[in-house]
Amino acid sequence: MSCGLWKETLALAEDYLSLCCKSPRPAPSPPSESAAAMRRLARDMEKQHQARFHALAQAFLRQCGPDPCTSLRAVMEELAGDGHLNWGRVISIFTFAGVVVRQLLEQEGPKPGLDPGQELAQGPGSCRGLAETIADYLGEEKKDWLLENDGWDGFCKFSRSAREMSQDSSMKTALFAAAGVGLAGLTFLLVR
Repeated sequence: MSCGLWKETLALAEDYLSLCCKSPRPAPSPPSESAAAMRRLARDMEKQHQARFHALAQAFLRQCGPDPCTSLRAVMEELAGDGHLNWGRVISIFTFAGVVVRQLLEQEGPKPGLDPGQELAQGPGSCRGLAETIADYLGEEKKDWLLENDGWDGFCKFSRSAREMSQDSSMKTALFAAAGVGLAGLTFLLVR
């Protein structure tokens, strides 16, 4: 199951990060229910904390050097460093990585003849490289937590609960409160 969990995590991360790389064209359909849920929840989280995510991504890119994957791993370890991983923090990881990928594209500028999604197809700061970093961390190091929480099926259950509560904005804010704790740790890591 562990290899399958890693592959599913990789597919989910690649879907979300490649979506973040695309220009404002219509996005392809998500490959799974968990991908659709991640797209919706990560975008909601980014909207809710847009200024903070963008400032953190800028600080991250100033500090990460030529290999953002190693630095992303340190960020993920900081987000879950208190031992209290939850779905809100997992969404924070995906959201942050998506903002980083988008800012990397903006820094590099458009390349003639390439679709924006192809521009970061390879290299240390690529969508694939960052997606593998997320899969390695969540699908291997945190696999016990994922398995205890029913894997990505559990994430889909969480997403359905969030969707039901989304009509009440105070409930939605409460759902992402734990992610805010992770963002505070992330802020500390990147601003010190």
